[in-house]
Amino acid sequence: MNDPLTAESILDAAELTLRRFGPRKTTVVDVARALGVSHGAVYRHFPSKEALREAVARRWLARITGPLAAIAERDGTATERLHAWLSALAAAKRSKVLDDPELFAGYAILAEETRDVVSEHVAALVGQLAGIVEGGVAEGEFRAVDPDRTAAALFDATVRFHHPAHAYEWLRTPGDEALNAVLDLLLDGLRA
Repeated sequence: MNDPLTAESILDAAELTLRRFGPRKTTVVDVARALGVSHGAVYRHFPSKEALREAVARRWLARITGPLAAIAERDGTATERLHAWLSALAAAKRSKVLDDPELFAGYAILAEETRDVVSEHVAALVGQLAGIVEGGVAEGEFRAVDPDRTAAALFDATVRFHHPAHAYEWLRTPGDEALNAVLDLLLDGLRA
């Protein structure tokens, strides 16, 4: 291997080996073998198998959180941003299931094993929603509500459209019509 070993190159290799062997069978030795290095070289970047798995999970979840943050911060009304944000979250999760079901199944197992990482992810998402709600209240678009509590309720009310436990439903029906009906109801309840 001519390229210097980096955390990113290790994470790339870890994703490939997770896809190939699944999370239950993937080892640090497998990742090192894919890179053509010793497992000790991987451990210099990630002190344990758990640390490597958490980093892979964080990276995967950041691919969802990042684009949603851009929606939360863009111009437009709070109603437009809230609708776009929740629709994008549902579409991103649905895409992960439909585009690569084997990899998604592996990440579902990985998510179970890295619950703290998933909890951080959910907190970040709810925080983005709270920012949208807070902006809507400040602009007089939404009635006076507690942004944090309302954001958590919005997240929970739409869980069917974005939580991996509901993936089997996404395979049967796209859910856009049902999601739009739920969003219309939620937004009607928020409007000032």
